[in-house]
Amino acid sequence: MSADPNAKYQSPLTSRYASEEMATNFSNNKRFSTWRKLWLNLAIAEKQLGLPGITEEAIQQMKDHLYDIDYEVANAEEKRRRHDVMAHVHTFGLVAPKAAAIIHLGATSCFVTDNGDLIIFRDAMDILINRLVCVISELAAFAQKYRDLPTLGFTHFQPAQLTTVGKRATLWIQELLWDLRNFVRARNDLGFRGVKGTTGTQASFLALFNGDHDKVEELDKLVTELSGFKECYPVTGQTYSRKIDIDLLAPLASFGATAHRIATDIRLLANLKEIEEPFEKDQIGSSAMAYKRNPMRSERICSLSRHLMTLVGNALQTASVQWLERTLDDSANRRISIPEACLTADIVLSTLQNVVNGLVVYPKVIERRINSELPFMATENIIMAMVKKGGDRQECHEQIRVLSHQAAHVVKAEGGDNDLIERVKKEPYFEPIWNELDQLLDPKTFIGRAPQQVDRFLKDYVDPALAPYSEILKNKKQVDLNV
Repeated sequence: MSADPNAKYQSPLTSRYASEEMATNFSNNKRFSTWRKLWLNLAIAEKQLGLPGITEEAIQQMKDHLYDIDYEVANAEEKRRRHDVMAHVHTFGLVAPKAAAIIHLGATSCFVTDNGDLIIFRDAMDILINRLVCVISELAAFAQKYRDLPTLGFTHFQPAQLTTVGKRATLWIQELLWDLRNFVRARNDLGFRGVKGTTGTQASFLALFNGDHDKVEELDKLVTELSGFKECYPVTGQTYSRKIDIDLLAPLASFGATAHRIATDIRLLANLKEIEEPFEKDQIGSSAMAYKRNPMRSERICSLSRHLMTLVGNALQTASVQWLERTLDDSANRRISIPEACLTADIVLSTLQNVVNGLVVYPKVIERRINSELPFMATENIIMAMVKKGGDRQECHEQIRVLSHQAAHVVKAEGGDNDLIERVKKEPYFEPIWNELDQLLDPKTFIGRAPQQVDRFLKDYVDPALAPYSEILKNKKQVDLNV
């Protein structure tokens, strides 16, 4: 078989997009070294509780060989035995011969597979939480910078009242804060399967400790603590409940919806030429249309987010068909869906951080679009100003209605600029307020409390949410995407 990596399919999640950190977390090295640590923790706890035959030399040999995994031996053993766990028990025993007889003592395969998965998933959530915190921080700085820059608001993607660029960004941040809450909750809710035996009854360990229930309970507690968890699930079948996988993937799917929404907004704004994602000096937008500046990063976020949102369906279906104490039709599925969910979320977050950090705002384009729509929005202010000067509200309404329709005809039928204000300036009826028109058309009088809302939101919600991650933010690195 060819050793050329280009000679066979590779997942683009790892070969093209994934961060080294997340790809390493789901690597064989991480998986199988974690198994060895679990076997070590089990042996340490069993020895501590007085189980005979476990020597210090055996423990030390296990400690010395946690990472030097001979994959040739392991693969040959798995091919012969058709059992991955026993293949690695054998491979570990070859380099730790003094421990060979007690590795995996009393355990079932799920002792390492399920507990190992929970460790890897917990570490994956730590990576994702740190990345999400960096995205929120970058976007908060963006919101603060543009807190009072007026921009045309849209409902139904039709022109609406003004908002500010910073206020719009707070809508994105708020959803990301909810995602952060969900990530942290899912991470902290992860327990440990613990030491439960083949069907969860701990019968094998009860036999090892000659019927001493207290020692079996203590063994469960010790291995849980040695593995870095505060508590284990009180009851399990052979596996931990696959409902836990739903609790892990659902927040990731929900984040996918958030990321898709943000990236879609950026794509819409890029079409309007108001805001653009970063575009490198030598980047090519189109092979045919050299002028193009396609929002390819935002499009990638949308594309991968859709994939991320679908993966929770695997967990839902798998959890629903777990028979009695267990069935093995979950195994192959989970090897794909859960790593892919974490890898995809990591890629989306990395790309989103890159986009947010390099967002380019074009105030002049934004101002031009405001000026094209603001005269229509200002009609009520014009009516109120005329009434203050003694005018009749109904008569003023009719006057401005006629001029507005004339201006709209110029814009829609003739493709011209909105000349409503010029018409108002030429209409003698409005002479009493001619000198007030500039003030009445100041965009900052149309944005309400948007700047103050940004300030309050950042102070009362964003800053407290980011406070526990000050060290992460102090050392955060800007994301340089490979592709």
